[in-house]
Amino acid sequence: MLSYIFFYQTYIYYMKKEKFITSTIILMIGGFLTKILGMIIKIVMTRIVGIDGIGLYMLIFPTFALFMTISQLGFPIAISKLVSEDKYNNKNIVFSIIPFSLILNIILMFIIILIAPILANDLLKDPRCYYPILAIGLVLPFDSLSSILRGYFFGKQRMIPHVVSNITEQITRLILISITIPALLNKSLVFAVSGLILVNVVSELMSSLILFLFLPKKFRIRKEDIKPDPVNIKAILNISLPTTGSRIIGSIGYFLEPIVLTFVLLKVGYSNSFIVREYGIVSGYVMPLLLLPSFFTNAISQALLPVVSRAHSNSNKKFIKRKIKQAIFFSLLVGIPATILFEMIPELPLKFIYNTTEGISYIRFLAPICLIQYIQAPLATSLDAMGKSRINMTTTIIGICIRIISLLVFSAFRIGIWGLILGISISCIYITWYNYKKLSNFLK
Repeated sequence: MLSYIFFYQTYIYYMKKEKFITSTIILMIGGFLTKILGMIIKIVMTRIVGIDGIGLYMLIFPTFALFMTISQLGFPIAISKLVSEDKYNNKNIVFSIIPFSLILNIILMFIIILIAPILANDLLKDPRCYYPILAIGLVLPFDSLSSILRGYFFGKQRMIPHVVSNITEQITRLILISITIPALLNKSLVFAVSGLILVNVVSELMSSLILFLFLPKKFRIRKEDIKPDPVNIKAILNISLPTTGSRIIGSIGYFLEPIVLTFVLLKVGYSNSFIVREYGIVSGYVMPLLLLPSFFTNAISQALLPVVSRAHSNSNKKFIKRKIKQAIFFSLLVGIPATILFEMIPELPLKFIYNTTEGISYIRFLAPICLIQYIQAPLATSLDAMGKSRINMTTTIIGICIRIISLLVFSAFRIGIWGLILGISISCIYITWYNYKKLSNFLK
């Protein structure tokens, strides 16, 4: 009994001391539960609105994702970094940026109203997209608010509020979709798809309320806390703008990828049906499956950000190196078994998840490359935490250029979709190597 108490007390002491490990475990468990709920939501959505409804939803989803990225403007990462350094008025950091975020989102709402007809009729070639695109504008302020609050809790290394709010958000979405979408579908498919977008208003609001409930009981807001501070706003924007730039550049690159691929392969003699089928296999089955373990590495990266930020503000390079090594170790701990599975029996997860065996050769080739991809997130997060977000933006630009150029060159040799596979591989290897090299230089 005494030995049990001793080991238990030692374990508690170690877990309190190693807050990074505790945070990582909490985020992994939360990420797993959120992923399961997300899969259930997709199944329910598909069964309610059918193939046509999901097709319409996926048609506008890239637009939704792009505007969400712009509306957040990298605030969660910036706030997490600054709060973790504990050199500022943390309340003012949060409340200074909320009015700025609100103004940004109002501007984005007006932009969406103006461009919705062009997007629906001229670019997406489907007038039914008009009302779902308008619905996106209503979601943006609520998503931005919850992301700002999450950034605060990440900075404080309090991961349970984030996990609880995420799970609450997903459960709210599931309930609302199950109750409201069938009724909207009776009106029209457009109403139902618009409803799928609008349920995010309530789910994000619930997420924000949960986060507010986790604020300390003695949490008091004074006048100086809510008065916008230009110094704090500037500090946030110096971090957030390059981060957002990287994501927008990445989105543009992925938008151009199928356009360039289709153009080149048609030129060298492949049929459109071949291109659509093979690209669908790679983007719909192969890459989602290979990147499935990435929610673990993303959890590790989220836990790493405040830890490295605080250590960097104290110029503790030795501690930063140790934490980055731990993050890479945990990423490989998840990545290596997944890579072995994808190499040895790729047909098993393919059949279980997607009920297909298409893309086995692509999976076997890309599996070792994706092992490198798994450690890319902790490296990029460490650069953000050290105030080097511009390097991530530069790396993203170079990586996208390498991917598109490789795609152009290799596809011209009539090797089918393998031009894309090689482009993905070369880009991934370069980005990971470049980030590792830069981190090594900074930590000498």
